[in-house]
Formats: sequence, C-alpha cells, structure tokens
Amino acid sequence: MNPDDFSDAAAGRLMKVGHSEAAFHAFVPAPLPPVLNLDTPLVLTLSAADRAIGELAGLGRTLSNIRLFVNPFVRQEAVLSSRIEGTRTDLAGLYEFEAGQRPGDADAQEVFNYVLALEYGLERLQSLPVSLRLMREVHARLMESVRGGQATPGEFRRSQNWIGAPGDTPVGARYVPPPVPEMLEALDQLERYLHVPADLPPLVRLALVHYQFEAIHPFLDGNGRMGRLLMTLLLASWGVLPHPLLNLSVYFEARRAQYYDHLMAVSTSGSWRDWLQFFLRGVAVQAQDAVLRARRLQDLRAGWLETLQARKASATSVRLMEALFDHPVLTIPAAQRLLGVGYPAAKANVDKLVHAGILKPTGDERYRKAFVAHDLMWIVSGVDGGVAELLFSP
Repeated sequence: MNPDDFSDAAAGRLMKVGHSEAAFHAFVPAPLPPVLNLDTPLVLTLSAADRAIGELAGLGRTLSNIRLFVNPFVRQEAVLSSRIEGTRTDLAGLYEFEAGQRPGDADAQEVFNYVLALEYGLERLQSLPVSLRLMREVHARLMESVRGGQATPGEFRRSQNWIGAPGDTPVGARYVPPPVPEMLEALDQLERYLHVPADLPPLVRLALVHYQFEAIHPFLDGNGRMGRLLMTLLLASWGVLPHPLLNLSVYFEARRAQYYDHLMAVSTSGSWRDWLQFFLRGVAVQAQDAVLRARRLQDLRAGWLETLQARKASATSVRLMEALFDHPVLTIPAAQRLLGVGYPAAKANVDKLVHAGILKPTGDERYRKAFVAHDLMWIVSGVDGGVAELLFSP
C-alpha cells in the first residue's frame, strides 16, 4: 500500500511493519462507530431501504410455508457471494451438485458450503448471539474440505495476509489488513460494538459492520464470503429480516469494482457517506427485487397446485411438487428418497409432473436422466434486478 493514498480523513491508521526492503504498511481500522453526517439525500435512501426491507419482512411473515421460498433465495445468495470471489458455479450447477450430478466439482462444493454455513449460523442464533465465537464456527463450515480449507478453517489468522494480484507480497499489495495483535484488538472492539445498545439505524450499522469486518480481514481465506454471510445473520439477529430473503450479493456482484472501490475509499479517505449511499441503495433494490420474486414463486406454486388438482393428482404428487422448491433438479432416485416410496411409484409421480408441464426431462448428458423445474429456476436466477432498480425512488 502507498501511504500517499491515505488522507487525514482515513477510517483508521497506517502502521509500518518490518524493516528495510521487506517493510510494508498495514491498515488498522478505527473502532466503530465513526462520526457520520446523514445528509438529506442519504436519509431519503435510508428511508427507501427501510420501507423495502420492511415490506420484504412483512411478506416473509405472511408466507404459509416460508421454507419453500427461503431455500431458493439462500442458494442464489450463495452462488453470487461465491462468484464475487471467483467461483464459477451458477444456480443450476449448485442444484445439479446437490442432485448428485457433479461429484467432485470443487466450485460447486464451495457454494454448497456457503448454504450449509448460513443454515448452521441461522440455527445457532437460537442459542448464541452474533459473536466472535459464532464467526469462527460458521467459518469452519464455510471452508471445510474446499480450496483454502487448509488455511485453518474456524480460526482467526496467526499470520499476516493481504489483498493483491497473484504473486504480490505485502510490500506491493493493494490492501494489507492489521497485523495479528492489532487484528485481535480490532475484533474485540467489533464484538463489543455488536453488543452495545443501538446508536444508529440497523441498516446503517449493518453497512458499518460489513466494512469493518472486511477491513480487519480476520481469516486467512474466505473473508469476503464470511463478511456477506455475516450480514444475513445480523439482519436475523436484530429482528430486521427474520428469514434470509435478501440477496445483497446480487447487487455487489453486478457492481463488483464499485463494491471494492467503495470499501477501499472508506479506508483511504473516510468516504463513509458514499459507501452508505451505495450499500443502502443495494438494500432497497434487492429487497424490492426479492418481493417481486417471492410473489412470482407464490403465483407459480398456486398455478402448479391448480394444475395438479385439475388433473386429480394424488397428495404424493403435490408433495413432490412442493419439494421442487428445495430440489428443482431432480432424479428419480432423489424422488424416491423425498417421498419415501419405491422406484416405480417415484417414477410415476415424476411422470405426472412432466405431463403437467411442471418438470421437463433434460437432454443435457451431464444431468444423467434428471428433470428440471425450469419455471422455478428462471424466477430465482433470472436477471431482472433492473426492474426493481426502476421501481427504486428514494
């Protein structure tokens, strides 16, 4: 890092580490909260984000079977959060992996680990608040048996890390987080901030915490995914959004360079306002997008149910239809397990969904006699976030 890039308004301090040619500068973020100026445009964006997240939370409370809708959203968030870090699996690839179609796919395993880690974290909130301990436990599941899994999963780093191009050292890296002693102190300060009475609106605090976690960079690997996963846990813990329906990573991934630049600008020049404006707009856009998609999923389920009832389908076929919200890529052996029936009965029920236009057999050899609920996949992964952005008006 170049010290000349850091102004007096930087959100922390630079410290020199090492001697002579091996010396480098590391950044130590100041404790939260910073002094903020919530001007009128920013307050209007915050208000729009609050309204949108409130509508999404309200919709989540009215859904009769929330799990049917949560699972597709969790998987899309896992895909996009992992893609920001360079993992190339898409939503279809994740579902294929879960259906046993991609054994040994390292990218898909990373994305699936995100799903498992998030589900673990949400369940763990029933007995443990968001804390350093919870972060370590979730990180252990995020990084288990994947690339970077050798980098002490579930443990805060004991050595220096940095962000830069392949082959960079801390001397030439774009960003160098605090050395270990300062990192541990910063983590302690962050945990204390999480547990003090709220001093700012929750969404503003969320943006501050996300920056702070990424600036500290406490793990050797997986910090980006862990930081975005932490936001979902905080929204649930604070009661802002009890169910994980907000896919902020969709917004960040589509604007990856801006995302990184805004985080860096907070460090170098204390540009909290620009980061908050970017972050809150993302919340508003993605919350509106999630409402649209959740309602489409509701309509899809109602339409499928009506179709099956018109065909006098059995309760077993209806149960299989609802299972598609968890498993939109389906094999007959998987249908057997889901329904607890033999192969002939599973095949008969799959065939009923095919004849009803709900499932379609795929001609792609990689699926190996699989069936896909394309309408559901399109609703969850279709790139029409621009619709929500057009609706956004702070």
